[in-house]
Amino acid sequence: MKLNLGRLLTAPFRLTGGMISQTCRNVATAFIQIWANKGRSILTTVGIIIAVSSTITVVAFVGGFGRQMTDMVQGYGTQFMMVSPYERSRERRRGTKRVRLDIHDIEAVRTECPSIRRITPFVFTHNGEITFGNEKADAVPVRGVTEDYQTIRNFHADVGRFFGPIDVETAAPVMVLGRTVMTRLGADETIVGEHVYLDDNRFLIIGILEKKGGMMGDDQDLTIMIPYTAAIKAYPNLRESMPFLAEATTPDATHQAAAEITRVLRSRHGLKPGQPNDFRIDRQDQAVKSFENIRNIASGILAGIVSISLVVGGIGIMNVMLVSVTERTREIGLRKSIGARRRDIMLQFLTEAVVLCVIGGTIGVAFGYGATFLAALHPQMIEIEVPLWAVALALGSSAGAGVVFGIIPAFKASILHPIEALRHE
Repeated sequence: MKLNLGRLLTAPFRLTGGMISQTCRNVATAFIQIWANKGRSILTTVGIIIAVSSTITVVAFVGGFGRQMTDMVQGYGTQFMMVSPYERSRERRRGTKRVRLDIHDIEAVRTECPSIRRITPFVFTHNGEITFGNEKADAVPVRGVTEDYQTIRNFHADVGRFFGPIDVETAAPVMVLGRTVMTRLGADETIVGEHVYLDDNRFLIIGILEKKGGMMGDDQDLTIMIPYTAAIKAYPNLRESMPFLAEATTPDATHQAAAEITRVLRSRHGLKPGQPNDFRIDRQDQAVKSFENIRNIASGILAGIVSISLVVGGIGIMNVMLVSVTERTREIGLRKSIGARRRDIMLQFLTEAVVLCVIGGTIGVAFGYGATFLAALHPQMIEIEVPLWAVALALGSSAGAGVVFGIIPAFKASILHPIEALRHE
């Protein structure tokens, strides 16, 4: 028996070419059938269109808002941490000695922690009352800090100046205002150089802080900043419970800085091994990571909820394909009688279901892009964009829905007996 080497070598290519040719014919047949039933096809794909467009829109908006919030938090700096007294509820019930942080703790951290670049006490009260002439603003947050606070938290004065180290050392009664406070006092930038009363203490306004806007419902411009030494004079009860902010030398040194602070404070407070800390360290870089995780989880959950309509659309396509199998029973019998195999019939109907879903997915992608484009035209809208992975996921899900929900009609068509199919009326 002679071996035809040429036929043997070209067999894989003939097989591949035949599969491609068969797939093209199935796709062409699918388009013909869809075009022949345009109205029914459009109604069938509505569920897919809604699912895909909604998924893309939700992912784009959640991603846009998430990026804005992450950028905002990062804009405040990712190298700083807030250290504050921490008293557990069990210790409060026992009536143990109140947890304290004072200026001596802060100075010890400043001198004994090489990974700390800047540090500032943070004397804080929510209920400052400021009076300017006949105007009054109450429930105003007051921050008693040093000149380093403006660099650590990126709060700078764009009118006038921020107070300096001499103002802090001398406990000078000077103040910088947030713009919301300025507005509440019915004033403008000319208020710089004027005197106001903060809880019956006379202060000179030396600057206006640059506008920061809101963050998660918190108005960053509703604030007053004074030297922490002046704040201690105005609020002496806060002297021995003094949180502080510390900035690491580099973003990578944040973890080391937190470890150094922990070592110094535990030593100063006489805490033994195994005893819990009586202070808490809140790191900004951890807050950014937590927020990004929440954003990703929220995107996935919302996209999953919205994609439920994809299942509904897939069920509709399965019903229509089952109807199509019934309508084309004689065609199936004719094809089988001239040699079509079961897999040929199955692939034909499966291809039609996939093509129908992909068409719906493509239209849904276009609608999703259109919705985000129109929303982006609003002048106060955040910057939003449709990620490519969302488009790929939407189209892939559409094709997958076609396979999953088209398999039953395709299998039903493939098992029809040719004689019974030809007799079908």
